[in-house]
Amino acid sequence: MTKNIDLAVTSLDIIKCPVITDKTTRLLENNQYSFLVDPKANKTLIKESIELIFQVKVIAVNTYHTPKKKRRMGRFEGYRSRYKRAIVKLAPSDSINLFPEE
Repeated sequence: MTKNIDLAVTSLDIIKCPVITDKTTRLLENNQYSFLVDPKANKTLIKESIELIFQVKVIAVNTYHTPKKKRRMGRFEGYRSRYKRAIVKLAPSDSINLFPEE
């Protein structure tokens, strides 16, 4: 029983937030959802987390690290923080409601 509780706590730590952009809203038509995830998480851990949090069946998980982007603040240069993005494809019968109506 404690294994499920530990997995639930880590699942919330792995999945940071959904990504809402023009491209990801087009992917919603194909039942694909995009999330920011922990950079150390692998595909199987992401799949288990999504299935546990949203009670859906995940078919495929694609991940990628976003490229570094140089930023400048006055005379100081640096890079934006990097993150990992996961695109999750769900079973045709499942969906996630990202835009709840109030």
